[in-house]
Amino acid sequence: MKTYKYFLATLFVILLDQAVKLYVFYTFPFEGYEIKIFGDWFKLNYITNAGMAFGISIAGDYGKLLLTVFRIIACGGIAWYLHQLILKKLPDGLLWSIALILGGAIGNVVDSTFYGVLLNNAPYDAPTPWFHGKVIDMFFIDLCNCLIPDWVPLIGGAYYPLWPVFNVADASIFIGVIWIIIYQRKFFKDDSNKEIAAQ
Repeated sequence: MKTYKYFLATLFVILLDQAVKLYVFYTFPFEGYEIKIFGDWFKLNYITNAGMAFGISIAGDYGKLLLTVFRIIACGGIAWYLHQLILKKLPDGLLWSIALILGGAIGNVVDSTFYGVLLNNAPYDAPTPWFHGKVIDMFFIDLCNCLIPDWVPLIGGAYYPLWPVFNVADASIFIGVIWIIIYQRKFFKDDSNKEIAAQ
């Protein structure tokens, strides 16, 4: 149980993420529909993302397919890495963080892999609905619609929200990464000096 509790956390993130996405898909009348939760600054806003984070996409008929396959392989790599860290009995904080990242990654992969077929949300010009599903996002922190300076490549001169619309999977990945960054010295401390001293 001690070994698999981290993978249970991953499974919980996946199930929660999918439950929220399917709730939004089946209860919101159309894409772009918005519900205010806390005033004007926190809303549920149903949108879909056919590419990567911030709507970035890979050009070409098979760009999305390559992206989805890469994500699947990456999820397998993260799962293997988490298993290795568990066997090495690394700090719990690191293991929980990787479990959150893995859950978030798989949560979005489910959308990309299956939603084109199950929810019929693949782009109209996709060569196949499989592996071309759009990721469903809904959480919108609407604090600022900020003007990006003209000197910024690609998006300069346009208005963008301070924080992009995201989902449970995105939040899980973000929390896991931030936790690792904050505690990296504790998680990845070098024990080589202790080993040398012991000899």
